Amino acid sequence: MIAITWTTKNIQIYNIYWSSWLDDCGFVLLMRRSMLRPWDLAIQLQHQHGTALHRQIVQAIIEEIRRGRLARGAPMPGTRELAERLSVNRKTVVLAYEELAAQGWLEAQARRGTFVAAEFPVAEKGLDPAALLQGADPVGSGSEGSMPVLDTEWHGEANAGVIDFNDGVPDSRMIPYAALARAFRHALIKTARNNQLGYGDPRGALALRQSLARMLNLERGLACNEDTLCLVRGSQMGIYLAARVLVRPGDAVAFEALSYAPAREAFRACGATLLAVGQDQYGLIPDELERLCRTHRVRAVYVTPHHQYPTTVMMPAERRLRLLALAEQFDFAIVEDDYDHEFHFDHRPMLPMASIDRGGKVIYIGSMSKGLAPGLRVGYVAAARSIVDRCAATVRQIDRQGNAITELAVNELLESGELKRHLRRALRVYAQRRDAAVQVIRSELEGLVEFDIPPGGLALWLRLCNGQDASSLTARALAHPIRLVPSEQYATDSAAVPGIRIGYASLEPDKFAAGIRSLRAVLMSG
Repeated sequence: MIAITWTTKNIQIYNIYWSSWLDDCGFVLLMRRSMLRPWDLAIQLQHQHGTALHRQIVQAIIEEIRRGRLARGAPMPGTRELAERLSVNRKTVVLAYEELAAQGWLEAQARRGTFVAAEFPVAEKGLDPAALLQGADPVGSGSEGSMPVLDTEWHGEANAGVIDFNDGVPDSRMIPYAALARAFRHALIKTARNNQLGYGDPRGALALRQSLARMLNLERGLACNEDTLCLVRGSQMGIYLAARVLVRPGDAVAFEALSYAPAREAFRACGATLLAVGQDQYGLIPDELERLCRTHRVRAVYVTPHHQYPTTVMMPAERRLRLLALAEQFDFAIVEDDYDHEFHFDHRPMLPMASIDRGGKVIYIGSMSKGLAPGLRVGYVAAARSIVDRCAATVRQIDRQGNAITELAVNELLESGELKRHLRRALRVYAQRRDAAVQVIRSELEGLVEFDIPPGGLALWLRLCNGQDASSLTARALAHPIRLVPSEQYATDSAAVPGIRIGYASLEPDKFAAGIRSLRAVLMSG
């Protein structure tokens, strides 16, 4: 027989452990409940009304379900909790729940609680609460002010099981999580302790603007400072700000014949008239732009010279110089969207057009979130001080300012060198994935597509052979199941597009190869 002697210290340790375990259990239960039902159910009862209280609860909950504010399967408050909130006897709520369950509106699940039924009563079979929440389009689907629905982004969550050939999205799984989490923690502590979580400069956090200016000046040849930079929530916001600042209704803005649809729509939303400029294997054709300028008052030209979107080609130096000369001659602005400058494999990236701009004609737009993850939403506009001031005034109107914590966290990654180390690692992976993508396309799609190996970027441009119809390809591909960005979105002038853009960076080589084999079957069947 073994005797166990309990000392006071043993008992104290046991009590601490037991209390801690109970606290943890309570915390877990509380977390589960708060995750199921983070908001209160608002019901107004008329205590002086002639209708019994439990009937009022029944009618109120049915109305909430019918209006779509309580969705199918939504968790209901516990009877004790709801009774306390409504200042009624718990039996009143129990009676209401029992009646709702009997009618088929609610269902009780053992050990879990009460939930809105997955299927509504027979008399309500046609009820679609979600449609009520969506409502009618107040502008009208056929109005001139309605915005087209674009489909250039990656919808990985919505397409579970589908191989998604997006238009060139980075692989966010490669993000340096630990370093980013540490940077966010430091940023939050710093801003909270220094009382800096209030309103700030609409141009963005000063520290990040200063760091960005140093990076852009040293690595990309710009001549900017914190006063000629405006931080934005991704490059698309930068494009929209440029459109708001530059154009007035009726102004002409030139785009390459194949271009980035969200950029076109940003300018169109600001009242611009869009003009299509011809392009070839080197991008925009300056002679065609000059002819347009002699017949139209062109206010701005939007270009992606580093890796032309969508065809991936790089605009040579002589064309860049010619474009800048035309901007001086015809007094238009150049919006240079350098959306993936970091991702260049074959040699050092060519410096942006903004680096050789001496007349203040270029509005340079870039993104920090592309190098990390698009969801971080950190981009910038570099331009003349007057342009940046007007961009900041527009930010103040529509967004007030950016997210200071995110901006300071990104600044820490930039200043510590962590971002540069991450980009070096990512560049090696993406170069390997590009080479693997080229090899499998050559093997599987020979005679079906033609393409040139791009010097950089995160996508390939495949030119279709044998008169393949790119517009019908997207719908046919989904049945296999692979997703392609609809090619018709690239056309500035609505002309037929003879190619498709295939992003490879976010897919591991085996998955990319499987998708290409499925694409072969689609092309062969067409």
